[in-house]
Amino acid sequence: MSRIKYSIVILFTVVLTMACSSEKGIKLGDRHAAILEYSDATREYKKAYRKISAKDRKLRAEVAWKMGECYRKSNSAVFAAGAYQNAIRYNYPDSTALLYLADALLEKGDYKGAQKNYESYLEKDPDNRMAQIGLQSAKQSAEWKKNPSRYIVKRAKELNGQRSDFCPAYVGEDTTMIIITSTRKEAAGEDLNGVSGQKYADMFITKRDEKGKWLKTERIEGEVNSEYEDGACAFTPDGKTMYFTRCASDEEVPRFATIYKSSRSDAAWGNAEEVVISNDSLSAYAHPAVSPDSEWLYFTSNMPGGMGGLDLWRIYIGNIKSKEGLLENLGECINTEGDEQFPAFGPNGELFFSSDGYPGMGGLDIFFAVQESDSVWNINNIGAPINSNSDDFGITFAPGLYRGYFSSNRGDARGWDHIYSFFLPETVHTLYGWIYEKDGYELPEGVIYLVGDDGTNSSFGVMKDGSYKVRVTPGVEYVMLGTCKGYLNVMQELQTEFVEGVHEYQRDFALPSITRPVLIDNIFYEFGKATLTAESSTSLNELKDLLEQNPNITIELSAHCDFRGSASYNEKLSQARAEAAVNYLISQGIEKERMTPVGYGEAKPKVINRKLTEKYTFLNEGDVLTEEFINNLKDEELQEICNQLNRRTEFQVVRTTYKLYE
Repeated sequence: MSRIKYSIVILFTVVLTMACSSEKGIKLGDRHAAILEYSDATREYKKAYRKISAKDRKLRAEVAWKMGECYRKSNSAVFAAGAYQNAIRYNYPDSTALLYLADALLEKGDYKGAQKNYESYLEKDPDNRMAQIGLQSAKQSAEWKKNPSRYIVKRAKELNGQRSDFCPAYVGEDTTMIIITSTRKEAAGEDLNGVSGQKYADMFITKRDEKGKWLKTERIEGEVNSEYEDGACAFTPDGKTMYFTRCASDEEVPRFATIYKSSRSDAAWGNAEEVVISNDSLSAYAHPAVSPDSEWLYFTSNMPGGMGGLDLWRIYIGNIKSKEGLLENLGECINTEGDEQFPAFGPNGELFFSSDGYPGMGGLDIFFAVQESDSVWNINNIGAPINSNSDDFGITFAPGLYRGYFSSNRGDARGWDHIYSFFLPETVHTLYGWIYEKDGYELPEGVIYLVGDDGTNSSFGVMKDGSYKVRVTPGVEYVMLGTCKGYLNVMQELQTEFVEGVHEYQRDFALPSITRPVLIDNIFYEFGKATLTAESSTSLNELKDLLEQNPNITIELSAHCDFRGSASYNEKLSQARAEAAVNYLISQGIEKERMTPVGYGEAKPKVINRKLTEKYTFLNEGDVLTEEFINNLKDEELQEICNQLNRRTEFQVVRTTYKLYE
């Protein structure tokens, strides 16, 4: 045989051997995929794919598609994207590859790539709801990342091992114990799960020490862990009954997830007993959750009668005989064509669950639903940072608190899950301030009355420094009254904002004395005239409010001048100015009988109080700013300051019983 012919024979033999080998690998992969062993299936498909000639585009496309499907079903978005891209490159005929590629790219956080492929798919199937949802998610996700919620999220290093850890659950209302599902090396057995390629998951428990630190995580002994996959547990509120998922395996036929329960006696868990939900053995039942009233068991299933994919269902487990075995799908208000999984309950009874059937950030997102009626739920995406472009699921709350743990495979190219802690900073709205004498110091004997349109009606004293601090409710309108014996009441209003987070409001109460003259700040007149300037209206309006808040007082409103000019001129000018101020108040609705205008001219020079000495250090408490005192000051600037202090408008309470007994 010639050398050329010999080479052709050898080449043909090699090609034939490779073809036979790839065919064998494909069949073996198909066999694993048929019994849901996706990790084992992808291993065989990868071997077969490498042996297929690049010219055999049809077979390459088919095997790439099968790899993509296995990666998708085992939550490996990074590898799924590559496999679907190969399938499309080799012209795989099913356009669904475009949809699944877009899903994988969304889960990778490649929003532009996802959008492009969703749009390509929708050109072929414009009415596909899942593609429409995906496109909406791709467009919105970047914005959600930029505007996260107030939740604080951290990876819970103390709860994570070296493999997948997921579905944390508090043991009822006991926050000192938590159970997680894990494939860590301490899990029983040596076999690897054909679905995940990891060890079969077991349930592990950890407890807090007296300082609140989680102790070493240990595998639960007893009957709840088996040779199969066990986990994703939930508890009755009293912590005495555990429901969990068991996924058995079989070398010949697919086995579907089933729910089991176990009761606790002291610290030990008893034999696991299957919860028979239906006679349908070809459906999966998983991810149990017990309602807060212990009456219903919520779970995930793909049984007939749902909306498509995995749905949320519930079955009655309470004590009413007539309801025994009552089985309900949560309906189209909750369930979608996608997958709804991992139900849980929040501090106020909200239903939390994970889904890929609503607009989200990629993979499974966590949602919460508030029931408005028997058939109407309000659905909300919990948003970033709890949700990410990866799978986020298995949330658990510390009783009564918006804090706890959840699981996510974010940032892990292998698709392994890890546990994260979260907490929502408390919404605290605080009202604070001081109560003090106008032109004086704090009033530690002051009392503040607080009335709100939410029914609030309270009163409280202040601290020794006259300060106060009190919690208020968001979105409430308050009226406050500052009071102190010997002083006029002062009212303040407050409309708190309807926002979350920490928010503070300040309201101070400057109480005018009943026994001493009170300066009216910022009253100005035109030079040498009694005409009020526009700036004066603010202070006079405040006096008007004060008179309205204290309807039983009458006042003397007085105007004063400095010593420059004749005494008669100053007296006449000050009288006209006092009358101008009173006339303004009358025009604003204050009764004329409640005010007496008096012009003192230069007859009553200012007496310095202690408060003024803090601002004007050249003055002493008790100084009287007479003409002689001012002229004795050598500095002309200091003289002018004293003249300004003498040029003032004041009021003093005359009566406190006006129309009190009418």
